[in-house]
Amino acid sequence: MKCFEHHNKNKSNCEKSTCRYWINCKESQNCCIIGADTDKKFTLEDVGNIFNVTRMRICQVEKIAINKLRDKVYSILSL
Repeated sequence: MKCFEHHNKNKSNCEKSTCRYWINCKESQNCCIIGADTDKKFTLEDVGNIFNVTRMRICQVEKIAINKLRDKVYSILSL
């Protein structure tokens, strides 16, 4: 069983802050995989609070990620 499956099943918080999926969010048992798997809608403000940055910075990161994904899709489709 993977650790996030274990924490999700037992509803326990992960304390392994060195894990690549660890975030400081008790609502998601400190796991970004569990947090992404919920039906809860996160605002930019919520995400900013989790990562301790402003909502504007999250917006900037979101735009950069969308542009990178768009470029990757265009490069794959033009092959």
